[in-house]
Amino acid sequence: MDGMCGRYAITLPPTAMRSLFGYSEQPNFPPRYNIAPTQPVPVVRQHEGHRQFMLMRWGFIPGWVKDARDFPLVINIRGESAATKPSFRAALTRRRCLMPADGFYEWHRLGQGRQAENRAYLFRRPDRGLFAFAALWETWHSQDGSEIDTVALVNGTANGLMSAIHDRCPVILDSRDFDAWLDPATETQTYSALLRPPPEDLLEMVRIGSAVNKVANDGPEVQAPFDPATAEAPKSLAVTARAKPAARARDDGQGSLF
Repeated sequence: MDGMCGRYAITLPPTAMRSLFGYSEQPNFPPRYNIAPTQPVPVVRQHEGHRQFMLMRWGFIPGWVKDARDFPLVINIRGESAATKPSFRAALTRRRCLMPADGFYEWHRLGQGRQAENRAYLFRRPDRGLFAFAALWETWHSQDGSEIDTVALVNGTANGLMSAIHDRCPVILDSRDFDAWLDPATETQTYSALLRPPPEDLLEMVRIGSAVNKVANDGPEVQAPFDPATAEAPKSLAVTARAKPAARARDDGQGSLF
């Protein structure tokens, strides 16, 4: 199955993020209901033995890339192959991080051709709490001397809930495993064992309307449950297709959310 555009949400206040992730900074990150690739996203990493909050570009660029325009938009990385791919191997070993979230979106395509329908779904914790994607980061140095901190989440095989609409799923880490994932000294077998599907009871799936299809929509209406009375006709799918970032850029499936 092909993934649609990658979108997720962080709507809880910074105090909730600091409480869960344990960093000392006090960033003013406003509620975001429709975060899209290439935008700055909150990341928690380990720096000099302490957890640090940073903003990074959602779109991983390996250090060896000379011109970012010539490299596919990598918004997530397959956990099964990260250790063997030159683009991600070093980051998996030394630059593991967390991407805080309290929801993410996926689309289920039904039918073929012009009659096809894309249904949007929100995945969130039943208690609406925060969780963390396992992610990898890299500082990319451009030829003009500037630096960009970049990040992508790690995905793996879908759990039972996700498999109903997709065969891939983000790796979501238990808070008890944050230290092991963040610490560069953690042994390979230990952090590799964390690359597994989330527990079946961690998330719930809610069908939502089409507002999420447009990046410009970034308010609570994005997560409103699907209402057949106000649903648009399938012709609106043309908007969905245009909203897909990086359709041009596939690197062994790395360019889609899953």
